[in-house]
Amino acid sequence: QVQLVESGGGLVQAGGSLRLSCAASYAGSGIAMGWFRQAPGKEREFVAAISWSGVSTYFADSVKGRFTISRDNAKNTLYLQMNSLKPEDTAVYYCAAGKLATMSRYDYAYWGQGTQVTVSS
Repeated sequence: QVQLVESGGGLVQAGGSLRLSCAASYAGSGIAMGWFRQAPGKEREFVAAISWSGVSTYFADSVKGRFTISRDNAKNTLYLQMNSLKPEDTAVYYCAAGKLATMSRYDYAYWGQGTQVTVSS
Protein backbone atom coordinates (compact mmCIF):
# COMPACT_ATOMS: atom_id res chain seq x y z
CA GLN A 1 0.00 0.00 0.00
CA VAL A 2 1.25 3.47 -0.88
CA GLN A 3 0.04 6.66 0.76
CA LEU A 4 0.72 10.07 -0.75
CA VAL A 5 0.24 13.51 0.79
CA GLU A 6 0.80 16.68 -1.24
CA SER A 7 1.65 20.10 0.13
CA GLY A 8 2.93 23.45 -1.05
CA GLY A 9 0.03 24.71 -3.12
CA GLY A 10 -1.29 28.24 -2.84
CA LEU A 11 -2.00 31.51 -4.57
CA VAL A 12 0.75 33.13 -6.63
CA GLN A 13 0.94 35.88 -9.19
CA ALA A 14 1.76 35.15 -12.80
CA GLY A 15 5.51 34.84 -13.26
CA GLY A 16 5.97 33.58 -9.73
CA SER A 17 7.15 30.24 -8.39
CA LEU A 18 5.88 27.47 -6.15
CA ARG A 19 7.37 24.21 -4.96
CA LEU A 20 5.06 21.28 -4.41
CA SER A 21 6.03 18.35 -2.21
CA CYS A 22 4.59 14.87 -1.96
CA ALA A 23 5.36 12.81 1.11
CA ALA A 24 5.13 9.12 0.29
CA SER A 25 4.91 6.08 2.48
CA TYR A 26 5.66 2.72 0.92
CA ALA A 27 7.66 -0.43 1.48
CA GLY A 28 10.42 -1.47 -0.88
CA SER A 29 11.75 0.41 -3.87
CA GLY A 30 11.35 0.78 -7.62
CA ILE A 31 8.29 3.02 -7.51
CA ALA A 32 7.93 5.63 -10.23
CA MET A 33 6.13 8.86 -9.45
CA GLY A 34 4.40 11.60 -11.29
CA TRP A 35 2.45 14.83 -11.07
CA PHE A 36 -0.89 15.40 -12.72
CA ARG A 37 -3.28 18.33 -12.59
CA GLN A 38 -6.96 18.94 -13.09
CA ALA A 39 -8.59 22.27 -13.80
CA PRO A 40 -12.34 22.83 -13.31
CA GLY A 41 -14.32 21.22 -16.09
CA LYS A 42 -11.29 19.53 -17.58
CA GLU A 43 -9.83 16.06 -17.47
CA ARG A 44 -6.87 15.23 -15.32
CA GLU A 45 -3.71 15.78 -17.35
CA PHE A 46 -0.10 14.72 -17.13
CA VAL A 47 2.44 17.25 -15.88
CA ALA A 48 5.68 15.40 -15.11
CA ALA A 49 7.03 11.99 -14.15
CA ILE A 50 10.25 10.58 -12.74
CA SER A 51 11.72 7.11 -12.51
CA TRP A 52 12.76 5.51 -9.25
CA SER A 53 16.42 6.38 -9.82
CA GLY A 54 15.60 9.92 -10.90
CA VAL A 55 17.62 9.46 -14.09
CA SER A 56 14.57 9.54 -16.35
CA THR A 57 12.17 12.46 -16.28
CA TYR A 58 9.28 13.39 -18.54
CA PHE A 59 7.32 16.61 -18.93
CA ALA A 60 4.22 17.79 -20.67
CA ASP A 61 5.00 20.22 -23.48
CA SER A 62 3.06 22.93 -21.68
CA VAL A 63 5.48 22.93 -18.73
CA LYS A 64 8.81 22.09 -20.34
CA GLY A 65 11.48 24.60 -19.39
CA ARG A 66 9.38 25.95 -16.52
CA PHE A 67 8.80 22.96 -14.21
CA THR A 68 11.31 20.57 -12.70
CA ILE A 69 10.54 17.23 -11.07
CA SER A 70 12.85 15.62 -8.53
CA ARG A 71 12.75 13.11 -5.70
CA ASP A 72 14.64 12.32 -2.53
CA ASN A 73 14.32 8.60 -1.91
CA ALA A 74 16.00 8.88 1.48
CA LYS A 75 13.11 11.13 2.56
CA ASN A 76 10.45 9.39 0.43
CA THR A 77 9.54 12.77 -0.99
CA LEU A 78 8.68 13.93 -4.50
CA TYR A 79 8.99 17.56 -5.58
CA LEU A 80 7.69 19.77 -8.35
CA GLN A 81 9.42 23.10 -8.77
CA MET A 82 7.20 25.41 -10.77
CA ASN A 83 8.65 28.61 -12.19
CA SER A 84 7.27 31.27 -14.51
CA LEU A 85 3.77 30.30 -13.56
CA LYS A 86 0.89 31.24 -15.82
CA PRO A 87 -2.84 31.59 -15.10
CA GLU A 88 -3.42 28.47 -17.19
CA ASP A 89 -1.38 26.48 -14.67
CA THR A 90 -4.23 26.95 -12.18
CA ALA A 91 -5.47 23.51 -11.14
CA VAL A 92 -5.50 20.93 -8.42
CA TYR A 93 -2.17 19.13 -8.55
CA TYR A 94 -2.01 15.44 -7.73
CA CYS A 95 0.92 13.26 -6.85
CA ALA A 96 0.79 9.69 -8.18
CA ALA A 97 2.83 6.50 -7.80
CA GLY A 98 3.12 3.47 -10.05
CA LYS A 99 5.43 0.86 -11.52
CA LEU A 100 6.56 2.89 -14.53
CA ALA A 101 7.13 6.58 -15.16
CA THR A 102 4.64 7.22 -17.94
CA MET A 103 2.39 10.04 -19.11
CA SER A 104 -0.80 8.03 -18.71
CA ARG A 105 -2.80 8.44 -15.52
CA TYR A 106 -4.03 4.87 -15.95
CA ASP A 107 -0.53 3.56 -15.18
CA TYR A 108 -0.57 5.02 -11.67
CA ALA A 109 -2.28 2.98 -8.98
CA TYR A 110 -1.90 5.37 -6.08
CA TRP A 111 -2.94 9.00 -5.77
CA GLY A 112 -2.77 11.79 -3.25
CA GLN A 113 -5.66 14.02 -2.30
CA GLY A 114 -4.38 16.98 -4.33
CA THR A 115 -3.24 20.50 -3.58
CA GLN A 116 -4.70 23.65 -5.13
CA VAL A 117 -2.49 25.95 -7.18
CA THR A 118 -3.98 29.25 -8.25
CA VAL A 119 -2.10 31.67 -10.49
CA SER A 120 -3.51 35.16 -10.71
CA SER A 121 -2.97 37.40 -13.73
